[in-house]
Amino acid sequence: MNIFQQMESEVRSYSRAFPVIFKQARGSYLFDEQGKAYLDFLSGAGSLNYGHNNPLIKKALLDYIEQDGIAHGLDMHTQAKATFLENLRDIILTPRGLEYRVQFTGPTGANAVEAALKIARKVKGRSGVIAFTNGFHGVSLGAVAATGNQHHRGGAGVPLNNIERMPFCGYHGRDTDTLKMMDKLLSDPSSGVDIPAAVIVEVVQGEGGLNVAADTWLQGLQKLCRKHDMLLIVDDIQAGCGRTGSFFSFESSGIKPDIVTLSKSLSGFGLPLSIVLLNPALDQWLPGEHNGTFRGNNHAFITATAALQTYWRDDYFVREIAQKSVIVQQELKAMLDAYQPLALRLKGRGLMQGIECASGEIADAICAHAFERSVVIETAGNQGQVVKVFCPLTISEEDLRKGLKLLALSFAATMRDYTARKTA
Repeated sequence: MNIFQQMESEVRSYSRAFPVIFKQARGSYLFDEQGKAYLDFLSGAGSLNYGHNNPLIKKALLDYIEQDGIAHGLDMHTQAKATFLENLRDIILTPRGLEYRVQFTGPTGANAVEAALKIARKVKGRSGVIAFTNGFHGVSLGAVAATGNQHHRGGAGVPLNNIERMPFCGYHGRDTDTLKMMDKLLSDPSSGVDIPAAVIVEVVQGEGGLNVAADTWLQGLQKLCRKHDMLLIVDDIQAGCGRTGSFFSFESSGIKPDIVTLSKSLSGFGLPLSIVLLNPALDQWLPGEHNGTFRGNNHAFITATAALQTYWRDDYFVREIAQKSVIVQQELKAMLDAYQPLALRLKGRGLMQGIECASGEIADAICAHAFERSVVIETAGNQGQVVKVFCPLTISEEDLRKGLKLLALSFAATMRDYTARKTA
C-alpha cells in the first residue's frame, strides 16, 4: 500500500484515473518519477491556461520572492495588489467598457460563488436564486445547492435550499424557448416560483458537458433579469481567462453581468486566487462582513499581473486561441465521423471542446486508452459521457496535433473493443 492509499481520504478522484506519481511539469507536459512525459489535456481543470511553470510568469514570481515581497497580507494594501488591480482595470475591464468593484474572496472558485450569492441576497433582500440544469458552481454548501450534479449534491448531508432550477439553453431541444418558460413562471403569481435575488449561469458549462449558451439566449436572459428585478451572475471560473477565445466567456453576447466570478486561471500560474467583480452599486458590504484569511495571496497577484501583461495587452493571443480552436474542431469532427456510433456530437467552444459519446462507459474507456498513450484527459457531462479537450491555451500547434492524433488512436482502440464485445 502506497502512502496515498494509507493516508489520503477516499474522496480523491483524479489520482484514480491517472495512477502515477508526477514529479515535474513544464509547458503542456507532466513528468512522472521515471521522467516519462504525459501531454496534459486537463490543465488543472482549467487552472493552467498558460501551461505549467510558464517561464515568463515564473520569472516574475521568483524575482518577487527573491526581494522578500509580501506573501500573505490578509486584505491589507500592498504594492502587489495595487499593481494587479491597475492592470486588471487597464488591460481587461476598461477596454471592454466594464466598471466593476473587485472583491477578493477566499482562494477557491467556490469561495467566489458563495460571496456572489451572499451579496446578491443581501442587496435584494430575497433568499432565492435561479440556477440551471447541468450547472456546476462548486461543492461548498451554498455553491453545491446551485450545482445540478446529483453526485456532488449527495455529499452535502443536509437539505439544499433556496434554489430554483431552470432549463439551460437547449436543454429541451433547439425548438423550445426556455426563457419564455422562465418568464411565464416568474410572471404567474400562482406558479409557485418566487422572484429570486439573482440568476447564476455559466456561458459554457464545463463540468456539465460543454453545453453552450447562445449569445441570443444570454441577451434574452439579461433582459429577463432586468424585467423581474433579478441580478445576473456569470460564473466564469472555468470558462473565463481566455478559455472560450476571449478573456470573458460572455463577450461575444455583449451582455454586462451584474456580478462575475473568476478563479482557476486568474493567477496565471495555478496559484489560488479568486475574485468577485461587482457592479459598484451592489458593493454594499460592511467592513469585514464577508472575509477570509487567504484573501491576500500576493504571490498570485504577481503572477496574475504577469499573465495579463504578457498575453492580454493586444489581440495576438486571442487570434492564436482562435486558430487552435479551429484545429481542435476539425480534428474532433474527423473523429466524430469516423467513430460512430461511439461518438454522437461535438460540444463546446474555443479550447473547451469535446465529443459526446454514447455512454459514460465509452468515454471513460477512451480516456483510459489515452492515458496509456501518455495523454491526460478527463470526461464531463451528466453521465460522464463527454471526452473533454482542455489543453493549455499556450500549447504549440505541434503538441496540439500530437495530442489530438493520440486521442484519435484512443477512439480507434475503444471502437475495436466495442466491436469485439458486440460480436462476441
